[in-house]
Amino acid sequence: MFIKKTPESLRLTLRALARLVGYPDAGLRAQMQGLLDALRLEQSLPAARMRELEALCRQLCAMEPYEAESRYVDTFDRGRQTSLHLFEHVHGDSRERGPALIDLLQTYAQAGLRFEAPELPDHLAVVLEFASTQPPAVAREFLGEMAHILNALFTALADRGNPYASVIAAVLEVTGQRVQAVAIAPEPALDETWDEPQAFDGCSTHGQNRPGQPQPLHFVPGARKARAPQSQGVSV
Repeated sequence: MFIKKTPESLRLTLRALARLVGYPDAGLRAQMQGLLDALRLEQSLPAARMRELEALCRQLCAMEPYEAESRYVDTFDRGRQTSLHLFEHVHGDSRERGPALIDLLQTYAQAGLRFEAPELPDHLAVVLEFASTQPPAVAREFLGEMAHILNALFTALADRGNPYASVIAAVLEVTGQRVQAVAIAPEPALDETWDEPQAFDGCSTHGQNRPGQPQPLHFVPGARKARAPQSQGVSV
């Protein structure tokens, strides 16, 4: 009987996958061979998945820089279904996302890590970087809690025939999760999301209601303007 060996470390694999979902600028494209070497070293992924990742890396290096970067933006920054911010798939822009981000930051802090990154803490690259600092069992459990989100992201990318789907599938596989297509809710087109409301029909398509209905209040912090001094001898 053959028993599949559990990798003793996932550190290099998770960090390489974190880099592969990063913005493909010149610096990242120059690291492609090193990332593939790191993935091969720990042997945490099936051979078929490694071939897909190798193809993605070759493609990124062969593309014109503007083309690679433009595809990345079109893929991950123009719709909720393919967002790399994981909590956006669950909470969207609702108020529940804030507490969820705070809880995630506390998880990082409890592990003795201080979060310093230009991205939000729920960005997949950040999540993978954190998991890479943990023992394999802890990393698998941590990422396994997000398997339903990762499968939704994988499904959205695979439906578009996008090669980045292989990276998301690799994240699921390295943590022992099943890669599977799941039902995903349709989302409005980008133009519809940013569409302006009709005049006098409410101040916002999402945040306000029509006249005559209760209006939610939104408080925005800002600097207090100094009051202009009144003219002497003039009654106002």
